[in-house]
Amino acid sequence: MVRTDRLRLPGYDFVDPGLLAQALTHRSAAALHNERLEFLGDALVNLFVAEALYTHWPKADEGTLTRARAELVRESSLATIARTLGLGEHLILGPGEMKSGGHRRDSILADAVEAIVGAIYFDAGFEKCRDAVLPWFDTAIAALPPPNKLGKDAKTRLQEWLQGRGKPLPVYRLIAETGDEHAKQFLVACAIADPALECEGTGSSRRAAEQAAAERVLAQVDPTP
Repeated sequence: MVRTDRLRLPGYDFVDPGLLAQALTHRSAAALHNERLEFLGDALVNLFVAEALYTHWPKADEGTLTRARAELVRESSLATIARTLGLGEHLILGPGEMKSGGHRRDSILADAVEAIVGAIYFDAGFEKCRDAVLPWFDTAIAALPPPNKLGKDAKTRLQEWLQGRGKPLPVYRLIAETGDEHAKQFLVACAIADPALECEGTGSSRRAAEQAAAERVLAQVDPTP
């Protein structure tokens, strides 16, 4: 069983450590794994985030709230929460998943977050679960773009900004690709001609690195929200 005493979740301590152990157990490792807890946690996360957004943006329409929720509960966002909580080193994986770096994989990390939410619900009930889980999303909610820009990624927003002013489109250039096959990092430059500016961005995929670079260019040419 996982050493639950080494994993400290902010805002919550399990009454039944066995629930936490199950939430951290991938199906490759044991018959009693986290998929059922993940199913429940997925529904709870969607509800908690929907409620938070409803309060955060009192004038936003349904479409905007739906897009914001999708942004917050997508796999990569939940995986970021998992890394913040330090879940990777506590996952219980089968030999094959351990060898292939499953403790770093977004899909496994995101599933574990949802499973832990389900486990907290069974351990303490709805109210305590919501109180424990919602703060995990505070940073991501605060970082959401304004409602009128939600759903448009940085590359799209930069292109629209340039086109709206009759300026040449940006050019993206791959500078470096490093790391092992399962944990690559890409360094990309985004350059615009008017005003003359070039910024770099990194990411776990070339697209993610391009988005990061475009975001940095936008921050300089159009810093207002």
